[in-house]
Amino acid sequence: MDKNKDSKDKGSQLRKFAILTGIAFQMGATIFLFAYIGEKLDAYYGFQEKWLTIIFVLLGVASSLYLVIKQLNKINRSN
Repeated sequence: MDKNKDSKDKGSQLRKFAILTGIAFQMGATIFLFAYIGEKLDAYYGFQEKWLTIIFVLLGVASSLYLVIKQLNKINRSN
């Protein structure tokens, strides 16, 4: 019976590790997408300085942090 509990604990830890690894990729993709949109808008409007790119990167970082915190709270509640 003790061995079955250890197996469940390892499976739970592996699941959490996979979720956290996925979160890293999600953060990278979100920030990249926002940076891409900002860069395209800068090119469309012909801005010499990359202000929209900077603004959109910061928005991407903020939104990805929000999503990470939301997912981590969900993981902690499931325990």
